[in-house]
Amino acid sequence: MGVANWRALSVLAGSAITSLLAPGTAGAVETEPAQGRSIDRAGAVLALRDRVAPVNEILMERLDDLLPVLMREAGIDMWLVINREYVEDPVYLTLVPEPVFAARRTTMLVFFDRGQHGGVERLTVSRYEQTGFYESAWDGGSDEDQWRRLAEIIRERNPKRIGINTSTAWSFGDGLTASMQESLEQHLARGLRSRLVTAESLAVRWFETRIPREVEVWPQAVALARSVIAEAFSNLVITPGVTTTDDVAWFIRQRFADLNLDAWFMPYVNLQRAGAEQDPEADFFGTSGIIERGDVLHTDVGLCYLRLCTDTQEMGYVLRVGERAVPAGLQAALAAGNRWQDILTRNFVSGRTGNEILGMTAQQSAAAGLKARTYSHPLGHHGHGAGPTIGMWDNQGPTPVRGDWEVRPATGYAIEGNVRMQVPEWNDDWVQIKLEQSAVFDGKNVIYLAGRQTKWHVVE
Repeated sequence: MGVANWRALSVLAGSAITSLLAPGTAGAVETEPAQGRSIDRAGAVLALRDRVAPVNEILMERLDDLLPVLMREAGIDMWLVINREYVEDPVYLTLVPEPVFAARRTTMLVFFDRGQHGGVERLTVSRYEQTGFYESAWDGGSDEDQWRRLAEIIRERNPKRIGINTSTAWSFGDGLTASMQESLEQHLARGLRSRLVTAESLAVRWFETRIPREVEVWPQAVALARSVIAEAFSNLVITPGVTTTDDVAWFIRQRFADLNLDAWFMPYVNLQRAGAEQDPEADFFGTSGIIERGDVLHTDVGLCYLRLCTDTQEMGYVLRVGERAVPAGLQAALAAGNRWQDILTRNFVSGRTGNEILGMTAQQSAAAGLKARTYSHPLGHHGHGAGPTIGMWDNQGPTPVRGDWEVRPATGYAIEGNVRMQVPEWNDDWVQIKLEQSAVFDGKNVIYLAGRQTKWHVVE
């Protein structure tokens, strides 16, 4: 696929997103919030067996259409992914079909670019075939036989630049172990050995780039995460004066398990309370304990479904006896959080670095009178994915290397950060509104995959 076709792929990704989601407020596109929705256990999530076909269809499209573009972009005409069972390269399980769980002894994948018309040849040098995805290139034998066969394949194809997964900056591109690299170098002639180069940029681009089919299914995963939060921050789960923040966190974890969804971290729930007299410069507001009336609740959850991960933070409020609505000061604070989101998402422009977006957002938020912090990150095959870092919660300055990575079309992000405001109903004590929503950048707009929180979850 040439550059023109890759541009067409980016356009298709944007079309897939916008066909699913309706236009919303300035700075981003959003759907109707999923607040208050409960999940129908029957049919809401595909059974494990039924996930194989869509996952593998997506993988085949990525291998056929995306990988050749990325290899040429990186200037790598051969890519080696070599790993052993239970010491898998981070990229390996994104390159193999379901239901593969591990590398099985030593598994070697070889990708060789035969040119615009020949496409990328995909070989496996291992004992176990992956029919349809990779052509088997070894009949078996000893470990030494396997390494000799790999060296033979490389020598026959005579690549100019051989990409291997070694990197000091990116964990996603650092999957080749020291012993595997040593064995590879020992079996290559000196001339070929000198052609080994880091494939870190290829690995990062592979992880960060989404094809249209992925964009079509991703909103379902995000909607599931948001719906479980809506259930958790309700009277279905919370009895004021009895339920603890840990009880709610474990409800979320169990709910994911009941739905056969993988949590990629333990859900976290905390509370803020009037009278706490928070320092507005503190990194984090919140504590654990028994949930009482008048408390502000916050949760952070992440799940993975169909090989795509989500990362979501939302806010809830427990009504006091006699209250019929969330206090106006808290409503204003959530609205301020939405304004911060709009500022951040308007700064997404193809070619800008994460550090540039961070600096612009900080300056514009301050000019708008917002006391905000930005710490957004890529999403994709991992919750903390590959791509540009846009601030860290504990470091609002530039992030070397990862923050210097440029934003590109067809990439996913967690729009994450917080705003702090004084609440008149709390005698001007401070509250921290911590928000995070999963989104895709289509090259022009940041698009929330399943809406964003614009109203408080309410426990009555």
